Amino acid sequence: MREIVHVQIGQCGNGIGCRFWEVIADEHGVDCSGNWRGESDLQLERMNVFFTEARGGRFVPRAILVDLDESSLATAMSGTVGRLFSPDNVLSGRAPAANNWAKGHYTEGAEIMDHTLELIRREAETCDMIQGFQVVHSLGGGTGSGMGALLLENIRGEYGDRIVSTYSVLPSAKISETVVEPYNATLSINRLVATTHETFFIDNQALHEICTRILKLRKPSYGDTNHLVAMCMAGVTTCLRFPGQLNADLRKILVNMVPFPRLHFFAPGYAPLVSRGARDYRALSVPELTKQVFDAKGLFADCDPTRGRYLTVAVIFRGRMSTRQVDEQMRNIQDKNSRYFVEWIPNCIKTAICDIPPRGIKMSASVISNTTAIQEPLNRISEAFGAMFKRKAYVHWYLGEGMEEMEFTEAQDGLHELISEYQQHQEGTGFEDISDDDSEEE
Repeated sequence: MREIVHVQIGQCGNGIGCRFWEVIADEHGVDCSGNWRGESDLQLERMNVFFTEARGGRFVPRAILVDLDESSLATAMSGTVGRLFSPDNVLSGRAPAANNWAKGHYTEGAEIMDHTLELIRREAETCDMIQGFQVVHSLGGGTGSGMGALLLENIRGEYGDRIVSTYSVLPSAKISETVVEPYNATLSINRLVATTHETFFIDNQALHEICTRILKLRKPSYGDTNHLVAMCMAGVTTCLRFPGQLNADLRKILVNMVPFPRLHFFAPGYAPLVSRGARDYRALSVPELTKQVFDAKGLFADCDPTRGRYLTVAVIFRGRMSTRQVDEQMRNIQDKNSRYFVEWIPNCIKTAICDIPPRGIKMSASVISNTTAIQEPLNRISEAFGAMFKRKAYVHWYLGEGMEEMEFTEAQDGLHELISEYQQHQEGTGFEDISDDDSEEE
C-alpha cells in the first residue's frame, strides 16, 4: 500500500489532526509512546501508509505540525498523543496570523514556508511510493487559510502527479470567532479549486447541530466536534489502512467521485450518531447505517442534499456484513430517490467494505457525497463576503500585508463561478452542444 504524508496547519488543523492520530493509533494498536500493543497482524499490515517505523520498532506518525502561533503546538505536544510525533516535524512561526489571510499567505506564513516544504520533502523521501498528501486546516482563520493556501500551491507545484486531499473547516456565521472569516474563506476556496484534487468540507455549524440535536450535548466543546471529525476521517481512510472485501484508495476515490476536475468538494458524514442514553434502544444494522448516512442531519457540511442532486457518492462500511445486503441497500436508495441523483451518471454510488470495525462498536459507515447542494454553504459565505466587500470593510488590514484589492474581486468571481457550475449541473445545463460546422466544408 502506498504512503500518505499528513500535514496539519493552524490551531483548528492541529486540534482535529491530533484527535485523528489518537483515533487511528488506537485502531492500529499503537500506544502513546509509539510501541505496538495490538492483537492482530491486520493492524500491522498497512501501518506504513500513515506511520514510519523508527529505531527499536517504534511507530511515528508521518505527520508535520505547523502553526504561526506556538500555543496550539504546545497544547498538541503536551497532550496524550504528543509523544507520538517527531519533535523535528513540529514548526512554529514568530508571530500569529491574527485571523488575517494575507499575513498567513504573504508575510508571516511565507517566512517559514521554505522550512515547512523541507520537512515535507524529507518525509516524502522516506516513502517507497508516495500516494499523496492529506492536509487538515480551517478556512476561517489566518494560518490555516492563508498559509494553508500557499502550502497547497507549493505542494501541487512540486508533486503535480500526486493526489492532494484536504479536510477544510468552513466558518459559520452562527459560530463565528471573527468578523473577517468570509474574506479568509473566499480567498482560500478560490485557491482550493486549482490546488487540490479532493476537498472534504466540514462545517462548524453542522457539527454543532449534530452535537446538540443528535448527541444531546448541552454545550459541545471543540473536543467534541474534533472527535466527530476524527471519526469521520478514520472512516474515510479505513480502506487505505486496512485490507477489506472491497477497497478504495485516494486515486480510486478521485476517479469515481470527481466527474469534472473543478467539482471536487465533498460533504462527508458518519454513522452511527446516537446519544449515550439512546444507544441501547437502537439496533446497528446495514439498513440503519444506510438510512443515517443519507440523512441530511448527519452530514458534516451544512447543506441538504434533497435541495440539490447527487453527482456521485461513496459509502465506506466497517464491520462484518454481507456484500449482498450492502448492494441491496444502495440499489434501494437509488431507486427510491432517483430524482436526487443526476441521470447522466448511472450507478453513481460506490461502496467499500472493511471487516475491521472502529473500537467499541460492531459496525459503522462513512459517506462522501459530491452533491450540488454544497452550493448552500458556499452561497452563505459569498453573501457575507459581498456585504462587507461592498463597503471595503477591513480591507486595509489585508492591503497592509502587501495584498492587492484585485485579489478580493478575483476570489469573489471565482466563488460565483464555482457556485454557478454546481447549479448548471444540478439543472442538467452544464453541457454545451458541440456542433460540427466545418464538417461539410471541402
